[in-house]
Amino acid sequence: MKLFDRVIKRLVTRGQLSIYYHDGRKITVGTPEPGFPSLALKFHDARVPFDIVKDPRLGMAEAFIDGRVAIEGGGIMELISLIRMNNAWETGKSISDLGAVKRGFKAVRRRLWAANHRARAKANVAHHYDLSGALYALFLDRDRQYSCAYFPDADNEAGISLEQAQEDKKAHIAAKLHLKPGMKVLDIGCGWGGMALYLHRTCGVDVTGITLSEEQLKVARQRAQDAGVADHVRFELIDYRDIDGPFDRIVSVGMFEHVGTGDYRTFYNKCRELLTPDGVMLVHTIGRVDGPGITDAFTRKYIFPGGYIPALSEMIQGSEGTRLMVTDVEVLRIHYGLTIRQWYKRTLAHKADIIALYDERFFRLWTFYLAGAATVFEHGGMVNYQVQYVRDRRSLPITRDYMLEAESALRGR
Repeated sequence: MKLFDRVIKRLVTRGQLSIYYHDGRKITVGTPEPGFPSLALKFHDARVPFDIVKDPRLGMAEAFIDGRVAIEGGGIMELISLIRMNNAWETGKSISDLGAVKRGFKAVRRRLWAANHRARAKANVAHHYDLSGALYALFLDRDRQYSCAYFPDADNEAGISLEQAQEDKKAHIAAKLHLKPGMKVLDIGCGWGGMALYLHRTCGVDVTGITLSEEQLKVARQRAQDAGVADHVRFELIDYRDIDGPFDRIVSVGMFEHVGTGDYRTFYNKCRELLTPDGVMLVHTIGRVDGPGITDAFTRKYIFPGGYIPALSEMIQGSEGTRLMVTDVEVLRIHYGLTIRQWYKRTLAHKADIIALYDERFFRLWTFYLAGAATVFEHGGMVNYQVQYVRDRRSLPITRDYMLEAESALRGR
């Protein structure tokens, strides 16, 4: 397919990729280079190149998931890394260049589906988070932190474990909340309860965690019960729009991606209503660096239906006019790539267990998801934002020294 030839020649110039077509034809693109993989991609049917050209992300994903392509010289992580390394965000290149008409359609489509209506919210969460708890136990850290960990350097030369990096993430966030014993904290999108339990254990606060995942709720409640702290750390199956306050602090880690742009104002208004007058909120979310966009077809279809990664401009615009003041913004650029690489490594190590839970097709889907996610943080347009808000500008010290002092103390515990 000549069109595919042209596309792949544009995408890969550094490193080498050989394509073996179904009809026996072969092309090789790129030039071997240290630090860039050399791979071969074999198409098992004639439709594969057409599907990839039609929709690069979904077409490649489904061909790989269905076993219609094979990769030699590496795995799906190496293949996607090769493509993204050649088209890094910093270079201004893009895996899929959209013309003006397509960009206009994209903007309209974004407005149509961005709202995360109540009727859909619980079903969307269940699609991903109500997968078998055994799956998450296989690739996450012991505390089941399904969000970006916090590493000391870009290559983890310190060699800290995923477990330690996730503990450090919790300390980093707790320090920004400026907690005092006895405070009431709301954890919106509490996952399996790790953050809530950590905040109570290290800071002496009472925490209410809320989720829309029944599977996460069961695990979180059992963990609080087992730790003997169920009277101080409570978990509820409830939409954030229906919870009552007040709370001294609000923390939300990895939940804002499920709010939907149409409900950003609702989210911030509700959080302001829930906070005490001197309350503080910290929102940790994946974010776009290139402005508003749209969730790719693969993620929408297979991973996070209803999910949307916000641009910082959308977050700020959503909170403007709600009388919440932004007091601190931090951009974590490399951390999530390091985190997901660890998840990918553990997933490969537990291949037989995951196939036993589901099947080989699911295993390929999950590795494609993780490989795409890791590389978009390493070379693409995704980062993590931590945005701190207050109702009163005098609620926090006017320098960031308190964060550093609290984080250092928490890491020593």
